[in-house]
Formats: sequence, structure tokens, C-alpha cells
Amino acid sequence: MKVLLLLALLAVSALAAQKRYDGYKVIQVKPKNVASFNALTKLYERQNSIYDFWTEPRSLDEPIDIMVPPTHAKEFEKILRTYNLEHRVKIQDVQSAIDVSRKDQASPTNVKDPRSRSGSSRYVVNWTEYHDYTTISVFLAQIAQAHPDIVTLKTIGKTHENREMYMVKISNTQANSNVTKNAILVDGGIHAREWIAPAFNTWLINELVENYAAHPEYLDNLDWYILPVMNPDGYVYSFADDRLWRKNRNPVNGPCVGIDLNRNFGFHWNEGGAAGNGCDDTYHGPTAFSEDESANARDAILSIAERTQVYLSYHSYSQVWLTPWGYTVDLPEDYPLLFDLAQNAVNNLTAVYGTQYAVGSTTGLLYVASGGSIDWIKGEAGIPYAYTVELRDTGDFGFLLPADQILPNNLEMWEAVKVIAEYTMNIV
Repeated sequence: MKVLLLLALLAVSALAAQKRYDGYKVIQVKPKNVASFNALTKLYERQNSIYDFWTEPRSLDEPIDIMVPPTHAKEFEKILRTYNLEHRVKIQDVQSAIDVSRKDQASPTNVKDPRSRSGSSRYVVNWTEYHDYTTISVFLAQIAQAHPDIVTLKTIGKTHENREMYMVKISNTQANSNVTKNAILVDGGIHAREWIAPAFNTWLINELVENYAAHPEYLDNLDWYILPVMNPDGYVYSFADDRLWRKNRNPVNGPCVGIDLNRNFGFHWNEGGAAGNGCDDTYHGPTAFSEDESANARDAILSIAERTQVYLSYHSYSQVWLTPWGYTVDLPEDYPLLFDLAQNAVNNLTAVYGTQYAVGSTTGLLYVASGGSIDWIKGEAGIPYAYTVELRDTGDFGFLLPADQILPNNLEMWEAVKVIAEYTMNIV
């Protein structure tokens, strides 16, 4: 009884310590002319640490989702009036939305030894809830233990807070053992608050392994390398302390904490679309690859880059499928090939489920963002087909995507991944 009381008190204490967003609103704004677009762009560039742009300024008539703190509500209302901006409140009270979304977090699960191959209930994860990093780590160990013939779990290094970073290799080593197979590299969770990305990556691991019999060609003819959570420290912090945390947890800049790992990769680093202020969510860090997490990923990826043909980096939200480049409006020379494969993948997804994804370059569909993994993957590591995929939704929930959308998201994205896999098998 005393133990239960202590656990209850600890739970209440943890909730009390979490950052709260009472009175914060998410307002969708649509610029209608150059003056209003420029005003919002300036707000994004200069006051990013005050106004959290859930989606960044892209172009005229493209809606922008901005989280506005109550302390700056009147100031923001003045901006809306001054530029006669079309707008609507998407989330009336962010804390209330977070409180609802917290119900989608899985409770700690008793760890049991893996049993037979007949179903995934033996694992500590499911895809009706969001799971913390410890649970995901246990799942990776469990599935590797259950399938040592096709799953290899590797530690690629430690994070700033000394957590293990994991890479999973999935391959049927008995099939085509005399042939060097093409590989697909998948990652996600580089931004902590984008919980749907690790949820898809763990589901993908389970699908490839547990349902091998339904699609043996994907493991017989390909190697898969999956980094389920690229930012473990930030992910843990988003569960325990601040649901909307984005960066890692390295306190390198005075009172502010964290580097945006997706601005820290060393190909055209700090050439636009990244902040030099350590308090901003897009802070690029003091140097390229300054962070343990990005450096660990770099070294692991370079070790497999020679035969890796496709890179899929999962984020949220917006439902867009992006190609390089992020640092410039110029397109890669092979952009038509990149676009066609992505469009075919999206077409298959849409044909089966009806969900719409836009396809285009990072700067063409979104904004300039230098130091991103996608540019380094293609420009430095030499992996030809490099993509960032922004998963569900288009803004009704944003980063607070309800758990009942996890499985629909995963099933529709699987239709796209199958097209990628079938294409990659045939690259010579």
C-alpha cells in the first residue's frame, strides 16, 4: 500500500513539473499579400523564441500555424489587424489539448520474455498508444531476441544525456547471401515532439519482421537500417517535462537548452533557415556535427552509405514528401528521378486510402532550411534517393495527433514504402 501511495505521489509530482501551456492558442494565419507575408516572415525570423511557428512561412495563400502565448496575445492581435490577416483559432487552449493527448501515452508495461512468432502481443509496444523511449528500447531488444536470424540491434553511440542510440538492421541473411543487397535507411524522431514518427518506425520494424511471410522479397532482396528515434533525450523530455519540446537537451548557449539536430548536419551548414540564437527552436549549434546525436548518426550512416539507395526521414506534420535541397532553391540534377519515385509512392498511398500528400523540394514546398539531414545524406553521404516525409496531419491536431490516428497513418504510409522497396530492389 505504501509503495502504491509513493508511486501515486511521484506521478502527481511529475505532472506538476511539466511545462504548461494554459492560455496558449494555435492560430492559423493566411497571408494575402507580400506585405503581410513579409511581416510574418520577420516575426518568424526575429521572435521565434516567443511565437512557436508550428508551420513556417512558405508562400502567399499558404496557411501558417502559430502558437501564441497569452503574454503576447494583444501584440499578436495588433499584427492581425494591422495587416488585415485572414485567421482562425485552431486550438483554443493548448494545455487542454495536451491534457487530452496525455491519455494517449501508454502506461509502463511489465516486460515479458518473447514467446512464439504467432503475433506481436508478446512485445511491450502496440500501435494504439504512444510509447516512451524505455519501452521502445525494450521492444527493439525483444524483437531482436525473438528473430536473431533477421534482426540485428546495434548501439551507434550515446546521447548528450548518456542514453543509447539504436540502429536496427533487418535482413534475411540466408537469402541471396552471395549478392550485395541494396539498402534502405529509415529514421525519425529527430524533433522530439513529433511522436508519430517513432510510432511509424517501430510499426515498420514489426511489419517487416513479423509479417515476413507476406512479403519475403523485401528482406530477401534488401537490407533495412532503421534509426527509430534520432533524438532520445528530447523525446524523453517531451514525455516527462514539455510535450512540445523540439531540440536535443544540450545546454550549450547560456540559459537556453538544445540544438535543432536537423540544422546541425554538415552540408552547407548555417547557410539560411537556421537560427544563431540558442533560445530559438531552429538553433543550428556552434558548429556542424557539434552534437553527439548528429555525429553518431553521421558515422553510422557513412558505414553503410555505399550500398544504401534510399533514405526516408520521418517527421510531422503537413503530409508532404520532400526532396533536397533545403539550403537553396536550386534542384538536384536528378530531381526528375527523385520526384517520380516519390510521386509513385504517394499515388499508391492515395489510391488505397485516399489521403493526399504533396511532393516537391524542401524549398519549393516549405522553406529554406540548411543543415538538414536530407541535404547531407544526398550531398555528402552520396545516397541518391533522399527524402523527408512529413506525416499526418494537415493541422487540425498538429503535433498533438491523437493515438487513434497512429494505425491509419502507418497503414497508408506502408503503401508508399512498398513502392519504394520494390523500386530499390531493382536498382543496379
